[in-house]
Amino acid sequence: MKISSRLWAATFFFLTACSAHQKKVLIYANSKIQVDESQKTITVQDGTTQVETEINFNSSDPVVLAVNSPKGKYNIEIPEDGYWLANLGTDTVVGSMQHTGNTKQTRITQEQLQIQLDSLNKLVKGANISEAAKNYFIVPGKVAKITTQTGAKIFGPFTPVPSAFDAGSVPEVYKFYDISEVYDILHKLTEMSKYKYEKESGKNQEDDDDSVYTIHPTKK
Repeated sequence: MKISSRLWAATFFFLTACSAHQKKVLIYANSKIQVDESQKTITVQDGTTQVETEINFNSSDPVVLAVNSPKGKYNIEIPEDGYWLANLGTDTVVGSMQHTGNTKQTRITQEQLQIQLDSLNKLVKGANISEAAKNYFIVPGKVAKITTQTGAKIFGPFTPVPSAFDAGSVPEVYKFYDISEVYDILHKLTEMSKYKYEKESGKNQEDDDDSVYTIHPTKK
């Protein structure tokens, strides 16, 4: 009886220890993704449509995935637990953690706009990227650990965050963009920065809101 009890306890401990480990990998590619989890192989083909899939491993050991792609064969390694993003597409993807709240910003000042422009310009160049800043620059064929929170939600390229999404239902929220999307956003923000912001008539001159009335320089 004592032997059986010890055996059961050892088995329970082993199963609990294994289940405590999780390596979640979100894969981005430009076409159909074929995954063989038992063989730890991933096959992607040429294409132009954003595709993603997710795989999970519960082992405490590092996981090495063999990738077969149009650009050749290579390995990516998942050395530790956490939520990882593997970019098997043809373009760099960039992203960051989203700071969510109940207040929605409906106006933006020129100062805030310039801060966004500076931040995005650095992001597309891979500057100021750090784990502490929770921002990411992942070139094709590379994998990066996004967070230790495997229950986090990641919205990928060309996928907007739904307005009805409940950010409180997950521990963290991340948004990633194809770098071509970021260049489009930069172009739009640059155009916005050319607008002059003036107060509407009747506004209190002490009001420091400089975003209530816009005049484009070509129409002034």
